[in-house]
Amino acid sequence: MTEGPETAKGTAIGRVRQSDVAKLAGVSISVVSRELSGDPSLRARPETRQRIQQAVKELGYTPSHAARALRLSRAFAVGLLVPDLTSGLFAELVRGAEDAADALGYQILISRTERLEPNADHLRKMANEGRVDGFLIQRRDEKVQRDFAPLADAAGRPIVLVNSRWSRRGSVVHDNVRAGRVATEHLLALGHRDIALVGGLASNHSACGRERGYLEAIHGAGMRRRAGWVLARPYEPGAAREAIHQLCTSSRRRPTAVVVANINAAVGALQGAADLGLSVPAQLSLVAIHDWWIADYTRPRLTTVRLPQYQLGFEAMRLLYALLSGETAEDRTITDPPPALIERETTAPPPRRLRRARVAGKT
Repeated sequence: MTEGPETAKGTAIGRVRQSDVAKLAGVSISVVSRELSGDPSLRARPETRQRIQQAVKELGYTPSHAARALRLSRAFAVGLLVPDLTSGLFAELVRGAEDAADALGYQILISRTERLEPNADHLRKMANEGRVDGFLIQRRDEKVQRDFAPLADAAGRPIVLVNSRWSRRGSVVHDNVRAGRVATEHLLALGHRDIALVGGLASNHSACGRERGYLEAIHGAGMRRRAGWVLARPYEPGAAREAIHQLCTSSRRRPTAVVVANINAAVGALQGAADLGLSVPAQLSLVAIHDWWIADYTRPRLTTVRLPQYQLGFEAMRLLYALLSGETAEDRTITDPPPALIERETTAPPPRRLRRARVAGKT
């Protein structure tokens, strides 16, 4: 009788088990299990971990997700809810969360934040059906600040908020204050002194931080906040377009530069300038916070402040895993890498003569 084909190390092709990995790596099955599950309490030498991973690679071992979940009474999956599944802004966030989840032996189920309305039935259903062990949630740019504590109570699972805070601990945010400061300081360095802000709604955590950074920068330059030059708008192109109209036509003095707190809104701000016949950046400089591919395809190409979306998703998943492991909840801020200026074509020194009259013929 002819024997079946074998792997490089002599294991008959079929279902490779943890015992096969343990034998090849020269360790116990329990060590393999704890290493592959990302057990933070495992104390193993780097060379031991390397042998295990090499054995996994050589044998082509893949864990049985269903068996592991049944054994430990866990789903080994988490729900990730974002405002818009079609937005490229969230692609890097999702990728970071997925990479962290893979390393920790978890899977990601993606859904839309709007499914939380009007109550927590969506979360409760996912939890009660045993599909997820916890949730990562980036909330919508809502008009009213929503406290997710009742949702957490109803779902009965840990929740980590992404780029927002709540009444409980358990959140990961960008360094939004520094982002606002970087954008404004770039314009100050170019010589601008008439700098406005098209910010976000007061209910939006990131908007509050970015406005604070803007104010810190202008105050640090010995300037005061000018009445009517800090506008709170949704992170939407149409809202920012209208804001540019208001800033540039409502008084005799208009800004020579504008910080736009969100890149989606900045696309509308560019259109608003075009509506008024203002040349960007010759007559009006614009810098947006956040960076994604669309910034390279506007005309002119948008100068932005890049935020570490990948690290935000990665760290949020790590924090949720810590909560699931019984650790104390924390509020974390991503400071490495810091917000970084990506200089393109929408910023330049201010014009020599400031236009102090309304833009002729425009409303």
